Amino acid sequence: MSPTTGGNGPSVPILGFLTCVAFLYLSFGDLWLDYNREPELGFVTRNGTQFVLDGKPLYVNGWNSYWFMDHAVNDHSRHRVGAMLEAGSKMGLTVCRTWAFNDGGYNALQISPGRFDERVFKALDHVIAEAKTHGVRLLLSLVNNLQAYGGKTQYVNWAWQEGVGLSSSNDSFFFDPSIRRYFKNYLTVLLTRKNSITGIEYRNDPTIFAWELINEPRCLTDISGDTLQDWINEMTAFIKSIDKKHLLTVGLEGFYGPKSPKGLTVNPEKWASELGSDFVRNSESPNIDFASVHIYPDHWFHDQGFEENLKFAVKWMESHMEDGDKELKKPVLFTEFGLSNMNKDYEPSQRDRFYRTIFDVVYKSAKRKRSGAGTLVWQFLIQGMEGFNDEFGIVPWEKDSIQRLMMEQSCRLGKVSGRLFQDKKSTEICSHKP
Repeated sequence: MSPTTGGNGPSVPILGFLTCVAFLYLSFGDLWLDYNREPELGFVTRNGTQFVLDGKPLYVNGWNSYWFMDHAVNDHSRHRVGAMLEAGSKMGLTVCRTWAFNDGGYNALQISPGRFDERVFKALDHVIAEAKTHGVRLLLSLVNNLQAYGGKTQYVNWAWQEGVGLSSSNDSFFFDPSIRRYFKNYLTVLLTRKNSITGIEYRNDPTIFAWELINEPRCLTDISGDTLQDWINEMTAFIKSIDKKHLLTVGLEGFYGPKSPKGLTVNPEKWASELGSDFVRNSESPNIDFASVHIYPDHWFHDQGFEENLKFAVKWMESHMEDGDKELKKPVLFTEFGLSNMNKDYEPSQRDRFYRTIFDVVYKSAKRKRSGAGTLVWQFLIQGMEGFNDEFGIVPWEKDSIQRLMMEQSCRLGKVSGRLFQDKKSTEICSHKP
């Protein structure tokens, strides 16, 4: 044997070295991986008036991009979903609200009752998978009170066309037994959908922050609120019978009903108490986990200037957080807010002040461990989406002041919840902060 290869001499120290390396990796490898890789998402739960994640409070700083599924259908526009989620993640945003419905019409998810377009379902699969990749959770809305993307009008038309509808009124969505069956079938298919990318059923996917039953429900044909309340109770119980892991909210604008003492003192005007909804009553439903509220004073009043609208927004938020603390004992999430650039007295700086004021109210609530659980801006887009924009839309990286406000709020809420510098993302976003 050659002296350089013969015998056991050199192999013993090499083997010892490899054993040592293996021991160190098994002992400390997870620490290295944890630093370089974001942790797996867990389910968000609630404890009283607080959202909870991994044993700590979670305060939401997020946004709306209702258009995700629609844009994920086609190859030429699919990249916009990832681009928007990446931008949100880089601002420290934790939740995005988007539509998980498109009933009838172009790129419909549900073509007709019980018939679904697999191509569009795969688009929604993509949205959820992309959100997971970027560490953002989704608040998925299940149907629209408005006609956009089908909504309750489409369900009523389907029942009418099939000769089983009780009424041509849009509000028959809430009381027609045939339409209730249509909607329950849709819920069953959606909740038990197995994601074609991740292999996870929607009901078992922690990327989904929560379900929203309906966007801005109103039932004008029964201002007592009984019809809408019965529907909420029935549908939320049905959802929870299939999915007990996810949080559930109604999707309310936040108006008080005719029997509420706040109907006259807090509602913007008399009409707001005659919409068939009631914030406290609807949110008290036993299967509702948190309350939802929208903030649009410039749409609700037609004779107020910016300063008056700003004062109303604070009063509106404080009132609903008071309800969350004292009546509901549940978190209150402000799931839409915005300031229109079509207002007569609009100036770009007003939007910054409006956002700042709303963020400050939530931050103060978080510091006091009150029910104000967070906010979702309406709405964020990326360049080249003029057809999906409205008077509230923002491309965040084109507005440095808005981007800074969003990042600052993420860091403030992270500090209050004890999450600041607990992961790579918050460290990168907030380490430059004083």
